[in-house]
Amino acid sequence: MNQGMTPTERRSAFSLAGIFSTRMLGLFMILPVFALYSDHLEGATPFLIGLAMGIYGLTQALLQIPFGMLSDRIGRKPVIYAGLAIFALGSVVAAMSDSITGMIIGRAMQGAGAIAAAVMALAADLTREEHRLKAMAIMGMSMGVSFSIALIMGPMMNSWFGLHGIFWMTAALAVVGMAILALLVPTPVVSRFHRDAEPVPAQFKNVLADTQLLRLDFGIFVLHMILTATFVAIPLALRDKAGLDSAEHWMVYLFVLVVSFIAMVPFIIIAEKKRKMKQIFVGAIALLMVAVLLLSQVSGSVTGIVIALLAFFLAFNILEASLPSLVAKIAPADKKGTAMGVYTSSQFMGAFVGGVSGGWLYQHMGGEAVFMFCGLLASIWVILAGTMKQPRHLGSYMINVGQVNEVEAKLMGAEIAKVAGVVEVTVIPEDGVAYLKIDSKIIDEEELDRFSVSDEELNQEAEPAPAADKALV
Repeated sequence: MNQGMTPTERRSAFSLAGIFSTRMLGLFMILPVFALYSDHLEGATPFLIGLAMGIYGLTQALLQIPFGMLSDRIGRKPVIYAGLAIFALGSVVAAMSDSITGMIIGRAMQGAGAIAAAVMALAADLTREEHRLKAMAIMGMSMGVSFSIALIMGPMMNSWFGLHGIFWMTAALAVVGMAILALLVPTPVVSRFHRDAEPVPAQFKNVLADTQLLRLDFGIFVLHMILTATFVAIPLALRDKAGLDSAEHWMVYLFVLVVSFIAMVPFIIIAEKKRKMKQIFVGAIALLMVAVLLLSQVSGSVTGIVIALLAFFLAFNILEASLPSLVAKIAPADKKGTAMGVYTSSQFMGAFVGGVSGGWLYQHMGGEAVFMFCGLLASIWVILAGTMKQPRHLGSYMINVGQVNEVEAKLMGAEIAKVAGVVEVTVIPEDGVAYLKIDSKIIDEEELDRFSVSDEELNQEAEPAPAADKALV
């Protein structure tokens, strides 16, 4: 079994991470500044500002799975090019709009460039099973870093170029994403379906009936609902109540993001190494609840807002890292792609509902009501998370087993299940892959290695029989 990623696999992972990063920067640079424009755009109200902030999530949630399925039929790169082009066009529409209606249309178009599932599928095409998790982790980390950079850059770009300038920059970033796709991302020799990275329509019923996974889907929905709703109110509280000039908001975000990121690290280590995942997870939700409730009481003080935001982003960072890890631990090995598809759609839908609800509450009841509402949501989440089962500390693992029939698959599955550290195994004959859940502390990888088929052997299996042999058949 190969011990490291090949140069092509590393190039694939980092270049696809670059595409995700440029898109994430474009989407989220407006988050900390958009609410400040409620009196600059024709027809704008807090509700419509919130709708414009969140509507990208609606189109993204509706289209990301269909776009992923389309990439199975017509190819990954054409779908990603099209998605980036739609995203760029939406950015241009927003950049040229002086009305809130134009902004809403532009943001909806940005979300309609829903490339997440297609990019994940392309990453699966370009990496071997044993290294796919590393590639996904690289892309996940890049998105987290890009989100943090976007919150800091947004106010800076706004002070230099204004809101319209941010959207022009976003369009340019989409073009950069296309250039990365053309120049750096390898084209896979063969594209095939990967149930560890893509949803299987026939599995949706089972995944949606799993109450443990539904708790996590509700959790990511609430987390991004709270994030978007609070950013309808936080920039306005900093400017109008705390008296901090909008050009200086970036300093607040820089401080709280850097400190909260550093503070997060020991909690993640404790959760994984000490196997205290549920305790840290539920504690972070409780801290999120305290943070947003504190915001409702200190919105007139810069110091108070900074303290509350430190708690908010510490909780947010822990939860953003823990939730996908919990999905991977809880979802059956062969249903991980479907579980992640539902999870990701829930995340985007949460952003949409958060923008709409946050804008409506701010318009009719004020910023304090937004924070109180978010505190109520977090309190419900604490209760639901507290009733979840203690997650098994298992990792996902895949073995390329080559061409097998159903009988061979069952026999092989029974043999693999006997290996120390294997908790769950499903061999899918049509995939030629065994999907495992393993305890990484005790797994015997050398024993698993004997079930693996090398790339050379796979190529030999795929080669057509010589003409003379065909004649004998």
